[in-house]
Amino acid sequence: TFLVPERKMRTHQVLALLLLMVITSVASENSSTSRGCGLDLLPQYVSLCDLDAIWGIVVEAVAGAGALITLLLMLILLVRLPFIKDVEKRRPVCLYFLFLLGTLGLFGLTFAFIIRMDETICSMRRFLWGVLFALCFSCLLCQTWRIRRLVRQGTSPPGWQLVGLALCLMLVQVIIATEWLGLTVLRDSKPACAYEPMDFVMALIYDMVLLVVTLAQAFFTLCGKFLRWKLNGVLVLITSFLSVLIWVTWITMYLFGNAMIEHADSWSDPILAIALAANGWVFIIFHAIPEIHCTLLPPLQENPPNYFDTSQPRMRETAFEEDVHLSRTYMENKAFSMDEHNAALRTAGFSNGSLGKRSTGSLGKRPTGSLGKRPSAPFRSNVYQPTEMAVVLNGGTEMVAHPRSLESFGAF
Repeated sequence: TFLVPERKMRTHQVLALLLLMVITSVASENSSTSRGCGLDLLPQYVSLCDLDAIWGIVVEAVAGAGALITLLLMLILLVRLPFIKDVEKRRPVCLYFLFLLGTLGLFGLTFAFIIRMDETICSMRRFLWGVLFALCFSCLLCQTWRIRRLVRQGTSPPGWQLVGLALCLMLVQVIIATEWLGLTVLRDSKPACAYEPMDFVMALIYDMVLLVVTLAQAFFTLCGKFLRWKLNGVLVLITSFLSVLIWVTWITMYLFGNAMIEHADSWSDPILAIALAANGWVFIIFHAIPEIHCTLLPPLQENPPNYFDTSQPRMRETAFEEDVHLSRTYMENKAFSMDEHNAALRTAGFSNGSLGKRSTGSLGKRPTGSLGKRPSAPFRSNVYQPTEMAVVLNGGTEMVAHPRSLESFGAF
């Protein structure tokens, strides 16, 4: 009777021992992985979820939010494109898409600096860093050229010229990055990750030249007679200036700051990742969002003057040349009326030049008969002869004689 409880006790002891072994094995596996990451995660992706290295999670969240905003802006611009009626606003739309594509690439490249390095990741870092920044800076430079033309002349270059120039400027950096990778990896048979920080910075000199030229050209967008485009020039100037500050900061820390604080190996990737995310957000906030907002705004419609509004005094809207023309017309009308008056006098019986004269034989005598009466001129009541005051009060418009008055004048 006492054998059954003893067997039950042994069974419980065996189950407890097995459960303890499972718990200890899981604890040992968790101790080998980082806190916050799963058990089946590869070691090179640990920085994406490691709670002990919080910088990776923060930069990942910032870059992911920037990528979502960039995709949303591209979608909005694509949907609203048929409703953009202004020609000057439709021309740079392709340039905006190209700029947003480069900005999206910067946010995506940020994850390559959070992941641990291998040959593929290092090759992507070395090639795409300079190419993506060259694309963004080329678009900014073309935008500066466009705004400068708008401020001075009121018209911008065609869209295909803007996009073609941006792609040609980016192609120079593509050639530089390809040659750098080919000379160091293929010819010298060095690993893709075996490069010095100074070599990485020297390969980006062309990007720095594009940035400095864009900043210098942005100042000239503030000089011109078309004031409505100067705000766009100010936004390009702010974007270029903040980008210069970011580049000066990360280059200083990458080359000299990390070595001074003895964190050259552990802080290099965080600095580069933060520089990518920060510059991408500068592009979004200070250039992409304002430019797309201005593009989607409806064109300004000038209110036509209301000539029936009596609340304000009516002003003459005639030029000096029109005044001269009106006075000349008045003189012609006056000469016309005088000629017709003389013709009426001749019809009434007066010879040419006999009006008001006396014959030599009847000196001192008053003319008799019909010659002593003033001839009537029925046409004076039918033909309208404007005066200067009538012309001024009519606002510079000439009155046209009535058809019946013209008929009576012809009959006469």
